[in-house]
Amino acid sequence: MKEDDLVEWFDEYGESILSYILLMVRDYQQAEDLTQETFLKAHKNYSKFEQQSTAKTWLFAIAFNVTQDYFRKKHPLQHYLGLTMHEKDFKPMPEQIVAMNDQTEQLYRTIQQLKLTYRHVIILRKLKEFSTAETADILNWSESKVKMTLKRALAELKNELIKGGFTYERFHG
Repeated sequence: MKEDDLVEWFDEYGESILSYILLMVRDYQQAEDLTQETFLKAHKNYSKFEQQSTAKTWLFAIAFNVTQDYFRKKHPLQHYLGLTMHEKDFKPMPEQIVAMNDQTEQLYRTIQQLKLTYRHVIILRKLKEFSTAETADILNWSESKVKMTLKRALAELKNELIKGGFTYERFHG
């Protein structure tokens, strides 16, 4: 039963988790490694899965923790100070993963410049379309913290896009 569940979960959620991690770490090879680590941790901790949440939110919570651990180890000072990595660290994603127009690329680049908590909440709520409750479960936050952080993150994203010469209408017009 356990092995069947994990194989099914990998087939169902593997690509989505990979793309989430890829949006966070911006390095395809590292994202693949962290995705593998996510599923290895799920396998190891399967007995702790109490099914109080869906398998998807449980796996994304593991992916979130794996990503947080990666940032703590790779950039401990930046993580402690809540800073994002510099633009020079940005590595383009493989063409087969992302085929985006200039506006979408600018949106993703701007998201990457936001602080880590803002990136997590925007990616989970707006790109991965998790509910507020699911996002709260994944991040181990209250629902009100998710709502407030999302509100602040979207305001910051809008400000950064405007600074870069983009307007809401250019993305949704």
